[in-house]
Amino acid sequence: MKITVLCVGKIKEKYLKDAISEYEKRLFRYCKLELIEVADEKAPEQASAKEESLIREKEGERLLKHIREEAYVVTLEIDGKKLDSVQFAKKIEGLGVAGVSHICFIIGGSIGLGESVRQRGDFALSFSKMTFPHQLMRVVLLEQIYRGYRIMKGEPYHK
Repeated sequence: MKITVLCVGKIKEKYLKDAISEYEKRLFRYCKLELIEVADEKAPEQASAKEESLIREKEGERLLKHIREEAYVVTLEIDGKKLDSVQFAKKIEGLGVAGVSHICFIIGGSIGLGESVRQRGDFALSFSKMTFPHQLMRVVLLEQIYRGYRIMKGEPYHK
């Protein structure tokens, strides 16, 4: 299966780059992983709701350009469905059994995803009601994808 992680913004911190690199190596034996970054928009400190909406839509246009038509799109959203790690593994496995060969996970920028991206999504996933830095969310997502594959294969994983 091909897994694409499509995200807004670049990773600057070395420790996050190192963690992402580690999970890329670990996932190599389970799936074809692709990480795509699109440029983020600079958001003013006190942006109005209209300014934030415009920013999300501009970032959304960039994201949508990278989504393949056949991809099953999972958007990461605070109000999405919460799954535990076993349910997450079953979700990925079930998609594969159903014939899905490409899953695209989308992580928005610092103010979230635009409506056009959310509409393109096939499944909205939430990791928590808490807000996480979008850069850190990449590491968390990759770890859960890795954990999911370990669960699917019946391999040991840290509980």
